[in-house]
Amino acid sequence: MNAPQAIDYETIFLHAPVGMCISENRVIQSCNEALAAMFGYSRAMLEGLSFQVLYPTVDEFLRTGDRIIPIMNARGRYSDERIMRRANQELFWCHVSGHALKLNEPLGPGIWTFEDVSEKRPVTAELTPREREIAALLVEGKTSKIIARQIDLSPRTVEMHRAKLMRKFSAATSSELVHKLVGLHL
Repeated sequence: MNAPQAIDYETIFLHAPVGMCISENRVIQSCNEALAAMFGYSRAMLEGLSFQVLYPTVDEFLRTGDRIIPIMNARGRYSDERIMRRANQELFWCHVSGHALKLNEPLGPGIWTFEDVSEKRPVTAELTPREREIAALLVEGKTSKIIARQIDLSPRTVEMHRAKLMRKFSAATSSELVHKLVGLHL
């Protein structure tokens, strides 16, 4: 009878088909080949850097962190789709999921996955950081009132940004805007 072979988890992590990293306090401790390739860096360049380098702006990095904390505290995990930035400054839609390794430390040690969804959802309009944030929340199906509460704006301000997004994407309705944001043209 053959003894079971040990599973090489490091090889699995390094060569997984989806971008993965281990972080602590939003600093990349270790990442795999897929993550480095997706963002246009080498693994060595990313390890030890803040997630901030992967965001279009510092403000978006900070606001996303603020948004993640209460959700991670409640569930221990977080998932969304957002616009991220590659090393060459190209913006792209990315599905991000994370899991906290310590219950009371939402941004402490964690495991994160990143999936490039730009083929399904290209970035087709020049958006401001706030428009990118609101677009990501609209795609999640959130109403203006919920978005306003979540990102600490007035519902009227969120509606103003939604109207700008509708103009930029030539969308006649909110439903059409969401379909265009996710890359499905009606």
